Amino acid sequence: MRALLVVNPRATTTSTRTADVIVQALSHELDLEITFTTHRGHGVDLGEWALDNGLDAVIALGGDGVVNEVLNGILRDGPGRSVPALGVIPGGSANVFSRALDIPTDPVEATGVILRATRDGVFRRIGLGRVETGEFERWFAVNAGLGIDARIIASMEEQRRSGRRATPMRYFVTTVREYFKDRRSPTMTLTRPGSTPQSGVVLGIVQNAAPWTYFGSVPVDPCPHASFETGLDLFALRGLGPLTTVRAATRMLARADRGSSGSSIIRWHDQATFTLDSQQPVPIQIDGEGMGITSRAVFTAHPGALLVMGP
Repeated sequence: MRALLVVNPRATTTSTRTADVIVQALSHELDLEITFTTHRGHGVDLGEWALDNGLDAVIALGGDGVVNEVLNGILRDGPGRSVPALGVIPGGSANVFSRALDIPTDPVEATGVILRATRDGVFRRIGLGRVETGEFERWFAVNAGLGIDARIIASMEEQRRSGRRATPMRYFVTTVREYFKDRRSPTMTLTRPGSTPQSGVVLGIVQNAAPWTYFGSVPVDPCPHASFETGLDLFALRGLGPLTTVRAATRMLARADRGSSGSSIIRWHDQATFTLDSQQPVPIQIDGEGMGITSRAVFTAHPGALLVMGP
């Protein structure tokens, strides 16, 4: 099997020694090409290279960001038999995608999963999400968000560029700061085929898998029934007042699935498509990476779009 190993050398938990062990192990079983990302977006280019050269698999060693880039590279032309399988070895701070696939959090053990998939043909097909805005089109594996969710991500990215680590406590402090900074966020209108539009939305979280993210080892899950085998799930808020925020946070941590379009909390399960529109641009994040701002985001579910290596 011909495979490309894409390593993000700046990933939070990836050490040079660990990467060396993984490279040696994979090289015994695979006809392996190895490359390191050098800049944002490089993973997309490498995924496209693997697609153009007919490789059988691309293995991403890093966090959810490099996984998303590789994903968008190999799916440049859309799903199909020529798309390489995707393998994931966690090396980031949250590793939401690999955890959702039940891949071990230890990168050496995760490498064992890749090797078993190679030997025994252990693969599975999963559904993906896709978002189209006026600025870009993007596949996503686990989640997307508009509003304060994306503002927090943008702030964390700025802090990481200044040399600070992405620890759970830093995420918590950043979340509190962004919440109190400006709760008068632009409102969005939420629409889907066959339903009445929902206005006044200030936060939209889209999940393709559960959980949404982790606070350390604790799962945070607005939509606990989200799955790679179903359509997209949505968790939205009409306001960030103290009572609504406390209710929402409690449900996320308790993994409760209540909420209706008649309350301040909106929750939709297994959706094929929906759209969020705003008169003013709002920040957007995809798989934990800030993607700037947009006034319109159309989300669609794509069942069985990707072949992955793993359990």
